[in-house]
Amino acid sequence: MARLCGRAPVARRDLTALWVDHVQSPIGTLTMVGADDALCALAFPVERSRMLRRLRSRYPGAVFERRRAPDGYGTRLRAYFRGDLEALDNIPVDCGGTDFEEQVWTALRTIPPGTTLTYRKLAELVRRPRAIRAVGRANALNPICLVIPCHRIVGSDGDLTGYAGGIWRKRWLLAHEGARQPERAMHSGTPTRLEGRSSV
Repeated sequence: MARLCGRAPVARRDLTALWVDHVQSPIGTLTMVGADDALCALAFPVERSRMLRRLRSRYPGAVFERRRAPDGYGTRLRAYFRGDLEALDNIPVDCGGTDFEEQVWTALRTIPPGTTLTYRKLAELVRRPRAIRAVGRANALNPICLVIPCHRIVGSDGDLTGYAGGIWRKRWLLAHEGARQPERAMHSGTPTRLEGRSSV
């Protein structure tokens, strides 16, 4: 797998431009923002304003240029929504988080489609079993939805819990990836391969 999460500092003052592109999906238009050869942000409309605030903080003075995303990122996103669930695996990302956030986001990319994991198990995966709340915060701050699949994390009782893009989108994505309703399958808190797939 290509670079999972970059180790760039939170604020990078050496960049003068970021590219911006949009991809239509069955659950809303996605806004992509990238720098150099990596994706820096991906968000549904409900998260677009917060995403832009974070990017302006991280890249002070950078100009946002509307142009087609390089490296076929848009093509890969469309393939994912058509059913190629591995299409996003090798997209390089530059997240700009703290070391701990980067560990959590990298761990998220190891969860296969159709599988869910609890916050507790994710904390254990990053070798911080007592840091469940911190793991939850890092999950919520994920700057690149879908590519870093935070939608695959559920509560210890299998509840879908929060999702910045909206719970209905989280439910749709899990169904699209072949997951049953997590509350019926995840009471043990262990990673589980689920069955069934929605049509797009």
